[in-house]
This record gives sequence, structure tokens and C-alpha cells, in this order.
Amino acid sequence: MQVVMAVAGDSTAGENPFTPKSHLIRYWKKQISNDLPKPSFLLNKASPLTAAEFAAFSKLADRNSLSTQLHDFCAKANLLCFPNLSLNLDKHKDNVNFTSYLNENFTNYGGDRLGGGDSFNRYSDGDNVIVNDFRRYSRDSTGHGETFGSYAVESNVVDQSFNGYGTTATGGASDFATYNGGVNVPNLRFAAYSDNSLGRKQSFAEYAAAANSGDQRFTSYGKNGNGDDNEFKIYGEKSNVIGSNFVNYGEIGNGGNDTFTSYGIDTNVPQNNFKNYGSEGNAAIATFKSYRNESNVGDDDFETYGKSSNAAVLDFENYGKSFNDGSDKFTSYGEDATGATVDFKAYGINNTFKEYTEQGVTFASYINESSSAMASLRGGKVNKKWVEPGKFFREEMLRIGSVMPMPDIRDKMPKRSFLPRAIVSKLPFSTSRISELKKFFHAGDDSGMATMIIDSLSECERAPSPGETKRCVASIEDMIDFSTSVLGRNVAVRTTENTQGYNGNIMIGQVEGINGGNVTRSVSCHQSLFPYMLYYCHAVPKVRVYEADILDPTSKTKINHGVAICHLDTSSWSTGHGAFIALGSGPGKIEVCHWIFENDMTWTIAD
Repeated sequence: MQVVMAVAGDSTAGENPFTPKSHLIRYWKKQISNDLPKPSFLLNKASPLTAAEFAAFSKLADRNSLSTQLHDFCAKANLLCFPNLSLNLDKHKDNVNFTSYLNENFTNYGGDRLGGGDSFNRYSDGDNVIVNDFRRYSRDSTGHGETFGSYAVESNVVDQSFNGYGTTATGGASDFATYNGGVNVPNLRFAAYSDNSLGRKQSFAEYAAAANSGDQRFTSYGKNGNGDDNEFKIYGEKSNVIGSNFVNYGEIGNGGNDTFTSYGIDTNVPQNNFKNYGSEGNAAIATFKSYRNESNVGDDDFETYGKSSNAAVLDFENYGKSFNDGSDKFTSYGEDATGATVDFKAYGINNTFKEYTEQGVTFASYINESSSAMASLRGGKVNKKWVEPGKFFREEMLRIGSVMPMPDIRDKMPKRSFLPRAIVSKLPFSTSRISELKKFFHAGDDSGMATMIIDSLSECERAPSPGETKRCVASIEDMIDFSTSVLGRNVAVRTTENTQGYNGNIMIGQVEGINGGNVTRSVSCHQSLFPYMLYYCHAVPKVRVYEADILDPTSKTKINHGVAICHLDTSSWSTGHGAFIALGSGPGKIEVCHWIFENDMTWTIAD
């Protein structure tokens, strides 16, 4: 049987025996009883530190002073760390055109400007890790404009902060044409944006479209503004698991006009939170022309929306006509408002209203949970659009000659390495010690780094599902220990050979079942987003694991060698699991198979 792994040398000949990788190979030989080739795809993730670097950083870790050398440590150990931005205090009296720009801290830029404009044509597009900070930008300016033509498009981990942007500005405009489109894990913050401004216009033509995971926050946006005009034309369209937070937005504003033309359309599990939105505003207009239409589940929370406002007009045209149930909660919506008009032209299902003003509220079309309404809303069937073709399939597809779609199996995580166990064991790793971790990685309370750390730790500390045995592993030694504790010492680890065939049709060639195709156990390991390499590993009972040649369906030539796992017991899976949406069944009724994606892996008892 072919084992899907390239050979890594069994010896450490020619290599310093005191490097982390040499230590790992010795540990592998000690803990694993067979002589199968060692997996290069895993060993290549070992720490690249030299023996001298390993010794030096280990001493710093022993003294609890490794963080003082964080920049050097991150560079040499191949970690994901955010750059330390240097201050840029230049005011720039003349117009500036930045054609390509990356990782800068603008502090007190463009203040007191009269007229003119600055242009950022391609700002941080396509880069891996982006950290940008704009503070006191265009403060007290008059008629000054900023244009961001393409801002951080198709980038990976993005942390951007606009603090004190356009404060007490008069007139002028900010135009973000394509903002964070296609970004993986964005963390975007607008704080004190256009506060105390007069007649200023902000336009986001395409904001975070097709983004994946992450959060977007508008805090104290347009506070005390007068006659400001904010437009979000395409906000979060086709994004996946995006959180949007509007807190203290348009507070005490006068004559503001906010338009969300296409908000959260075609999204998957969106989390939208409007808290203290438009409070104490006067004659404000907030229009949501198409809000979260055709989305899949998710939650919306409108808390203290338009409170104590005067003559506000809130217009929702086509609200929440989702394919699969989400939940909408309106608490203190329009409370103590005077002369407010709230209009829902087409309103979805599964919604909760508490402390809701009944004056001036119109529901033109409100859908309840009757079967006929549900069928009309969803076209009479469960929507499959948010389940990527080929992501889940039945076991019968794993036979010679089958043609099937291959999902995008590429690894989209930032490139990182494991830390040596001797170092990582000395670092804090729990939500109870989050302040220490943030200090170690120089992460601010509201930064993308802090969010990334908290999210991964929370998942690691989550209680296991019924029948699941789980552990987060921060070193390859830890992964070996966990896998052998579940499966014994005679184990092998496999992954799909490459990514060829993704996002297209493939043909299945020769198929072989691991352990003779019998029902077995496996330990599957999936990457988590963390500064150093971290895997979430869990023991999966009652599975069958297969290796299969993957062919080009036209030429019939081999382009890949895949590893697939079939879960035979799905009884504990949720009814809304993507596998059942795609395959049209329910928990415990069918087996579900999927490919092992790039840089994920599965451990089994060795043949």
C-alpha cells in the first residue's frame, strides 16, 4: 500500500544533533514502533532554529524574558507576529499619492488641511500579514478628501485601525472603493471616525466582500456629526462567518444620512451587532435597502437602536430573508424616540422584539414560521449554496472512474512553524492567563492578535463533543504523544499529497482502504490560527480511511494522491451540519466522507 508521505531522512547525519529538528527525529524513533518513512510534510513544520538560537532562546524562556526579544524570536522561529509600527508624525501639507503602501502608522497626518486630497491607490494589497494604524488623520481639515482605491484586497491576516479619522473636519470626503475584499481573518476598527464633523461624506463602495472569518467594528462613528452622509454600497457580501459591530454609531448626530445598499447579502453565519446606534440623533435617516438577504443562519442583535432620537427614519427594505434560520433580536429598539418612522417592507422569520416602540412602525410583509411561508422563502428546499461542492460526499463515490467536484483544499493559514517543546512548555496557554499572552506577543486589547489568541484558546478549552477525545498540541512531540495515547505506538500519519484538482472536477483512480478498509479509529489534526503552529487534534471513532489516486477527468493522468476519511456514526452531528445540507439527510442516517485538506492530517494504526 502506498503511504502518502515523502521520505524524510531517518538519520540526522550532517545536521547538528542539538537542533530542535534533530531532537524531534530522535523522539519519533523512541515513541513510534514502526520503521515507516517519516512524514516530510510534518517534519518540515519543526522549528527552524539553529542549535545556538535554540539554546539562547531557551535561556530567555527560562528567565521569562523571551518577550523582550520578540521581533528577533519571531523572525528566526518562523512565527506569526505583528510588526511594531514606527510613528509617522509628518503632516504633509501637499497632496500625496501612494501607489503602493504597506504597514505604516500615520499619526497626525493631514491635520488642518484646506482642500486637496490624498490618494492610496494600492494599499497593502495581497500581503500576508498587514498592520496599519491611522491616528488623528485629517483632523480639523476643511474640504479635504481621501481616496483608498484598493485597500488590503486578497490579503491574509489583516489588522487595521482608523482612530480619530476626520475628527472635527468640515466637508470633504473619504472614499474606500474596494476595502478588504477577499481577506482571510480581517480585524478592522473605525474608532472616533468623523466625530464632530460637519457635512462630511464617507463612502465604502465594497467593504469586506468575500472575506473569511474575522470582525469589523465601528465605534463612536460620526458622533456629534452634523449633516454627514455615510454610504456602504456592498458590505460583507459573500463573506463567511464575519462579525460586524456598530457601537455608538451616529450618536447625537444631526441630519445624518446612512445608507446600506447591499448589507451582508449571500453571507454564511453572519454576526451583526448594532448597539447604541443613532441614539439621541436628530432627523437621521438609516436605510437598509437589502439586508442579509439569501444568507445562511447567523444572528443579528439591535440593542438600543435609535433611542431618544427625534424624527428618525429607519427603512428596512427586504430584511433577513435567509435560506436557513438565523435569529434577530431587537431590544430597546426606538425606545423613547419622538416622531420615528420604522418601515420593514419584507421581514424574515425567527425574530424577537423586546421593548419595541409601536409608534410609527410598519411591517409590509412579515413572514411567520408556517410551513407554506418557509417553503416560499426557501423555494421549497434546503439551500446548498453555502456548502462548497465536493466538500462532503458519500462513501460510494470512492470507486474507480467516479467523477466528482474537488473543493478548495488549499491551506490559507499564514506560514508558521512549531516551537520546540522545551520553549513552548514555558509559555502561558490558557484563557485564564490571557493578559500574560497578550503582553508576551505585544498584543493590544482590541487588536487582531488578541482576538486570534482568545478565539483559539477558547476552542481548545471547549468541552469535547459526545464520544470525542480532543487536545490542542503546540509541538510535534505533543502531537505524537496524543496520537499514540489513543492508537498505540504503531501509527502512521497521512495527508493529501498536493492541492491539484481543487475547485474543479476530478476522477477517482486506484482506491485502497487503510487497515484493509475496516472500521477503525483515527486522530485527525486541524490547524488553528495562533502565533506559532498549533493543531486541534481529536480522536474520531468508527471511521474508514482511504487513499485514492486523483486523476484529471479529461486526460486520465494522475495529478494528486488524496486521503479521505468517512465518518460512519453521524448521530451526534447537528441537523444543520453542512454535510446534511449538501447530501440531503440527517444525523445518524448516513455516513459522511471528506478529503484531508492541505496541511491537515489524520493518524491511524499503521498497516
